Amino acid sequence: MAASEPVQDEDDLCHPMFRKAPSSVAFKKLRKRLLRNVRSAMDDFNMSTKKQKWLVCLSGGKDSYGLLAILLDLKWRGLLDAELLACNLDQAQPGFPSDVLPRYFEENDIPYHIERQDTYSIVKEKIPEGNTYCSLCSRLRRGNLYRVAREHGCDAVLLGHHRDDILETFFLNLMHGGRLATMPPKLKNEEGDLMLFRPLAYCEEKDLQKFAEAMQFPIIPCDLCGSQDGLQRQQVKAMLQGFEAQHKGRTQVMFRALSNIRPSHMLDTKLFDFTGLSIDDDRAGDDSDDTDGCAAVSALTDGFLTMHEN
Repeated sequence: MAASEPVQDEDDLCHPMFRKAPSSVAFKKLRKRLLRNVRSAMDDFNMSTKKQKWLVCLSGGKDSYGLLAILLDLKWRGLLDAELLACNLDQAQPGFPSDVLPRYFEENDIPYHIERQDTYSIVKEKIPEGNTYCSLCSRLRRGNLYRVAREHGCDAVLLGHHRDDILETFFLNLMHGGRLATMPPKLKNEEGDLMLFRPLAYCEEKDLQKFAEAMQFPIIPCDLCGSQDGLQRQQVKAMLQGFEAQHKGRTQVMFRALSNIRPSHMLDTKLFDFTGLSIDDDRAGDDSDDTDGCAAVSALTDGFLTMHEN
């Protein structure tokens, strides 16, 4: 009787991006956690389209590499029914290594498109030296990516923003924009013909950093805005990191609050009919948040003051 064939580890049957991935238990746990987080976000926000042809945007940073790898991993496992096209927008930044991404895509059998548009010169011309480039740069980038998606018959554009990006954007809007808003995991564009997905919405940046290092992605730094000092986002990031260091798990509580919004306990008259609310209203009242909220705010405030005193 012939010897039975050895059982092959499921991770040996993988997309080419994972051929050189570590075989350690720690990496396997990290990989499964990221897969689970992405699947949860996609299920919770129903990230699906009619054509299921998606443009996955690659900047060359750790987050977008991670996004592509996890999506391809899901697809390889039969858990994602979508055609993926990796796309990099070469913005003509001086010194940009334009050969890195095409070579990586070809080595790993990844369908791709490189779009070269000189948005760098436009940003440098329009934005005074010393000011933040991000706003104009992102608008120009988004417009070009939407156009590329249409030209290739895609009906969704996927971006690599993660949980920390979403939380930081909320605080930026709160402290500098005077509004409660952030990056939604799912959005329809203004023209109404494309969906925008952020499948990494539940993934922590520290996990994506570990994943990128383990996978040895050829990272391309952003030399346009990444080198600018004193950016408001960097200040918010430092604030949240300091707070998390003092109070482990508190940023996850903050993030969870973004999906636990109670319009009746805010001040936006467009979202809740305060004018029509009276003692004769049939709607039941709920004043539990008044006392619970005060206790929670006191705890957070005490912790915040302690952090800064130290």
